[in-house]
Amino acid sequence: MVSTGAATGLPGLLPELAVIRKDFPILERTLAGGLPLVYLDSANTSQKPQVVIDTMVDHLERHNANIARAMHQLGAESTEAFETARDKVAAFIGAPERDEVIFTKNASEALNLVANTLAWKGDRQVGPGDEVVITEMEHHSNIVPWQLLTQRTGATLRWFGLTDDGRLDLSAIDELITERTKVVSLTWVSNMLGTINPIAEITRKAHAVGAIVVVDASQAAPQLPIDLAAMPAEERPDLVAFTGHKVVGPTGIGVLWGSRAVLDALPPFLGGGEMIETVRMEASTYAGIPHKFEAGTPPIVEAIGLGAAVEYLGHVGMEAIHAHEQAITAYALDGLRTVPGLTVLGPLDAASRGGAISFELDGVHPHDIAQVLDSRGIAVRAGHHCAKPAHARFGVQSSTRMSSYLYTEPREIDALVEALEYTRSYFKLD
Repeated sequence: MVSTGAATGLPGLLPELAVIRKDFPILERTLAGGLPLVYLDSANTSQKPQVVIDTMVDHLERHNANIARAMHQLGAESTEAFETARDKVAAFIGAPERDEVIFTKNASEALNLVANTLAWKGDRQVGPGDEVVITEMEHHSNIVPWQLLTQRTGATLRWFGLTDDGRLDLSAIDELITERTKVVSLTWVSNMLGTINPIAEITRKAHAVGAIVVVDASQAAPQLPIDLAAMPAEERPDLVAFTGHKVVGPTGIGVLWGSRAVLDALPPFLGGGEMIETVRMEASTYAGIPHKFEAGTPPIVEAIGLGAAVEYLGHVGMEAIHAHEQAITAYALDGLRTVPGLTVLGPLDAASRGGAISFELDGVHPHDIAQVLDSRGIAVRAGHHCAKPAHARFGVQSSTRMSSYLYTEPREIDALVEALEYTRSYFKLD
């Protein structure tokens, strides 16, 4: 498959793509043997623009201090930068209030925070007779915390199954979401199947029975425009989690957004410095949100880096990034169809999915595929992608996954397809 002029000018691609690529220094790296890097593993972690790197280095070099407790100039500068990052993240997702944005170390911690606090006594306690509903396509981070919650509390865990084309099977929604349902937790975009789920429809149904809705937006935040404040109340999730390293930000930083009503009702997750109002030996009282959920010294420079990252994405424009992702995904699906023996897992139309495409190649183990591709400078992921139940649903132990982002070019998809053809010949499948 050779890239044509039409492919280079693919409708929907970011017009400033060449300029954007120069913002990411790692993309200019030459690998062993003089191979150019073809990075198709962005669903795993995105690459970082120079502005994020520079922002974090500048903070460490010139403004480093602890926040909210140091009564000197550096402390004030660090606190202001940290809280400004919160403002930027709130703007990025259209949070109704900036204090509803809580910094965590990643999306997994955010989801565990919710599952653990819901196990406490109070208005939103989950207990015997209650039900928690998830889906079969979830990342393990949105399965295991709910398994632990239901095991501890005596509640029942239920889940949506999947259709043969990798979408949620909503045929039994009225039997799954009932007056016994306390929590519905699901991914916005599947990290394995790429499926974009109907969050508004499921949230309306859950809210109608008084359940709260938790959304894992780790794959959605990088590529979909999100404006929580603009959503009708009945369609707006109650809690949304995502991670910084997939939105061109650093590792070690995640976000939990929650509506003030829900967050105020939940108890603290961790105890320690800065999450308190006052401490006596007999008992303590707690600070308001967001500080109630941010015990101890937070990942300061990582949060500041995340602020720079979402500001960068905002300058590019999330609508434009989404259009670019759909164009590249459509081009990739077309290319992968030309490879004999290759089967894509998940929806086959780009409009229904994100940029992660998992596939099988008859006769070749995913790990072998990844190693051959790596020998040609192409980075993909092989394994179960922390989504073993979804793989089991389709009768496969693991898969190979390519994933694009705002810096991906059509020529990189061409390189992937050509390398897969080479893989077939290498393993003598012709």
